[in-house]
Amino acid sequence: MKGVPTDLACELLAQSLVAWRAAGNVEPASDGALVIGGGRKAIRIERAPPDLPFRWMITVDGRRRGAISLVAVLRQVREALDPGYEAKRVRIAVAPLVPS
Repeated sequence: MKGVPTDLACELLAQSLVAWRAAGNVEPASDGALVIGGGRKAIRIERAPPDLPFRWMITVDGRRRGAISLVAVLRQVREALDPGYEAKRVRIAVAPLVPS
């Protein structure tokens, strides 16, 4: 597995659950995927096949989506575990300066 080792990604997800005060635990599966269990959602995180433009695939309750980075993985997991979570997205655009 290239990139982030599974054990580091597992620890990042486990510590994120603690920080978010979300129920669940992160376990590595026998095929190399990470599974988040113990909550109300079934979440599986695995490396995307090399022919896709994503690095990770996240399956939440049977719905599979791609993620281009670990940040995107964390956002999708947080949104799945906390329906009241409001993701804040930043958009950067070229525009004239606002006069003061």
